[in-house]
Amino acid sequence: MINKNSAPRPRGRPRAFDRNRALAAATAAFWQLGYEGASIADLTTAMGITPQSLYAAFTSKADLYREALQQYLANAGAFGVRALEEEKDAVIAFERLLREAAAEYTRNDQPRGCMVSIAVSACAVENAPIAAHAAALRAELFDLFRRRIERGIKERHFAAGTDPAALARYVQVILQGISLQARDGAGKAELLAVAAVAAAELRRHGTLGRGKRKS
Repeated sequence: MINKNSAPRPRGRPRAFDRNRALAAATAAFWQLGYEGASIADLTTAMGITPQSLYAAFTSKADLYREALQQYLANAGAFGVRALEEEKDAVIAFERLLREAAAEYTRNDQPRGCMVSIAVSACAVENAPIAAHAAALRAELFDLFRRRIERGIKERHFAAGTDPAALARYVQVILQGISLQARDGAGKAELLAVAAVAAAELRRHGTLGRGKRKS
C-alpha cells in the first residue's frame, strides 16, 4: 500500500563521495604525475571512486584537470597572488613571491614544483586543448606580474625607465626555473639562494636607495 503522505524519493542514486575531497585528491595526482601521466585508474584510486562516478561528477578527464588546476591556484598556488596584493612595495612583493616559491615548491607534504608551471607543454595532438589551457593560465600570471610592475612604476617603487613586460617575463622565468629545479630535487636552501640573486636584480630596477633595503 502506498503512503500518500510520505515524501517523494529523489531521482537517481545519491553521490556516495565528497566531491571537494575527491577533487583535492585528483589535484595531487595530476600535480605529481602530469595530465598524460595520470591514468583514469590512477585518478580513481587516489579519489577513492569508480570511473563511472568520476565521469558523472566531472564529465571527463580534461574537465577534471581544468578544475584541478583551479583548485591548485586557489589553494597551494595562491601564495604568489597574496604576496603581490599584501605588500605595498612592489619590489618587496616580488622578492617575497620568489622566497615563498623556494619554500613552497620544496615542501615535503605535497608534490614538488608548481602545478601550473610544469603543466602540459608538449603532448599528444588530441590533448592540445589542455596544453593551450595551461599556457593560457601561465599567460594570465605574466599579465598579473606586468600589471603589478606597472603599478610599482607609478608608485615609484620601480624606476621610471623599467620595462614592465621584460621584468615580468624575467620574474616568470625565474619562478618556472625554481619550480623545475625543485622538481629535480634541489633543496630549499639552494633555491632561496637563487631567489636572493633574483631579488638583487629586482632591486637594481628599484628607485634610488632600494639596494639598502633588506629583502
